[in-house]
Amino acid sequence: MRVRSSQTGLILCTGIATQDFVFGVDKMPDRATKYRARQFACGGGGSAANYAASIARLGGTVGLVSRLGEDSIGDGIVAELVGDGVDCRFMKRFAGHQSSLSAIVVDPQGERMIILYMDNELPVTAEWVPDLPPDTVAVLADSRWPQGNLVMLQRARAMGIHAILDGDLPGVSVEAIKTATMVAFSSEGLAASTSETSLEAGLRKAATWSDATMIVTQGGDGVSWLDQGQFHHMPAYRVDAVDTLGAGDVFHGALALAVAEGQALDEALRFSSAAAAIKVSRFGGRLGAPDRTELLAFMAARRSDLVDGAF
Repeated sequence: MRVRSSQTGLILCTGIATQDFVFGVDKMPDRATKYRARQFACGGGGSAANYAASIARLGGTVGLVSRLGEDSIGDGIVAELVGDGVDCRFMKRFAGHQSSLSAIVVDPQGERMIILYMDNELPVTAEWVPDLPPDTVAVLADSRWPQGNLVMLQRARAMGIHAILDGDLPGVSVEAIKTATMVAFSSEGLAASTSETSLEAGLRKAATWSDATMIVTQGGDGVSWLDQGQFHHMPAYRVDAVDTLGAGDVFHGALALAVAEGQALDEALRFSSAAAAIKVSRFGGRLGAPDRTELLAFMAARRSDLVDGAF
């Protein structure tokens, strides 16, 4: 599907926002005992909120459509997003409910274990979801609020703008895939959604469901995609992994901004890979997301250095 691209305009991210409590440990816990953390960071998290903060740091105009409780955790989530430059007027607070939060353990190799709490009684209906403002140029949806995210993708599709879906969770709905103009799966999400073990076979199967651009991220193995029926692969930038938490979210946020700006797909994927690589080299989840100046400097310094590495 051909969509409008623009150097300016609003990107709306939709899905989950959390508060993250991140503990760096010497080894991943493997039994019930006490562990001492060597590092700690407290900051906002959640896929959609991470997209939005990443876009704002990279110079984009961005808003977040999300559900929070009417509590102190929600207050902190909103305050940090506003500080990053995210428009939070599209979020809804529900009295009597708790906002989402995560306890996250990160080992010296940057791998993480996440314990997520979500209020199972937080309303999932989407009748309150606002209309897209006329200056909206893209919608980026996670897979954690299917009801609201489908509405947002449908509205983006109807407007003829980018409707981008993060297919990171196993079993993302075919309906959402059909509605999107671009789907960026994780390798696990692609395998679970298509029942294919080959990345290329999975992308080709997903492409039979939709006219969307199909992409799959592979962490340290890079990113692959279909372009006019041809399978392509781009290796990752090599970095020393410190913390992989939020790297995929930073990738998706940067990707949405790049395609909204009109970057060619391979350029957009390189831009996104660089953003994720920088984040992986820093502890603290999305606190490590780069700004535009450092991202462009990184890409310039590593112009000929796209090799198998880690993001």
